[in-house]
This record gives sequence, structure tokens and C-alpha cells, in this order.
Amino acid sequence: MYDELTEVDIKKMEEEIAYRRDVLAPRLLAEMSRTRAFGDLSENAEYKEAKREKRRNEGRIRYLLNMIRTARVIEVEDTDRGDGRVALFDWVVIYNEAMGKEKRIQIVTTLRQDATKGFVSKESPLGSALMGRAVGDRVKVEVNETKSYYAVIRSIEKGEDNEDLPISAY
Repeated sequence: MYDELTEVDIKKMEEEIAYRRDVLAPRLLAEMSRTRAFGDLSENAEYKEAKREKRRNEGRIRYLLNMIRTARVIEVEDTDRGDGRVALFDWVVIYNEAMGKEKRIQIVTTLRQDATKGFVSKESPLGSALMGRAVGDRVKVEVNETKSYYAVIRSIEKGEDNEDLPISAY
């Protein structure tokens, strides 16, 4: 399955790759060289940590390159039907019946999700349940095979692809 990403997502990933290759990688390599001089590598915690950070950086670069390679680029306009239904980047107020609480969320691409801050992926159980639905709709959110809950859409505010919204760290 391909991730559906916007041009902004691709641009942000390319910028992060450039930063990690051109700025961070040389720093991490210098740190490895510096800590290597501390002595016996089998007992050198600083060197092991520097090496771990270097590997994490390389792994993140590989992850981002793979995301770009396998992405299906979508136009934001293609997701907005103009009919008052939930679309990508819309702000949605939902009432979670199980919790008895309202919550305001924004529907975003997978790459920019951060549920703790209210950014919910359109591919997540909640996001996919909301996409294409209208104010007043009661949707069933299937978290997994045994857990589900109902949410009611209270309001929809049209949103847009915000370049300031960061991509997820991992």
C-alpha cells in the first residue's frame, strides 16, 4: 500500500534528508571520531551512543527516501468536494460518546500525524471513519477487531495544507 502524501509532504521530507545528510551526518561522524579517542571501545559508552545516533540518522534518511519512493502524490483539491463533508486538512469537532467529551482535531496525511496534538491521519481508524462524512453524522470508529466506539461530528471547518505543520519524527 502506498502512502498518499501531498507535494508539501514530499518537500518537507526532502528538506529533512538534506539537513540530515549535509549538516547532521558530518556532526555525528565528528562526534564518533572524538569519542573514539576516549580509549577502549568495549567500555566506551560515549562512543557507543555516538554510533547509535549515527545509525538512527542513517535509518531516518532511509525511511524518508523510501516514503518518497513509494508515495502516491495527491492534490489537496482532489480531497475537497466542496459539499460540507470532511476532507483532508479540515478541522473537525467530534463528540466521543464513550468518553463523553468533545475534541477538535485536524485530518492530516500520515506523515504529519500527531494524535497528542490533535493531528489525526486520514488513514487512522478515526480519520478514515470521518473522511467524507458530514455534520451530525454518527460514525463507528473501529480501533481493532474487538474495540470500537462511536463519535458524532459536531462541526467541520475547512482547512488547508499548512507548510508550518511538521512531519512526524518517527
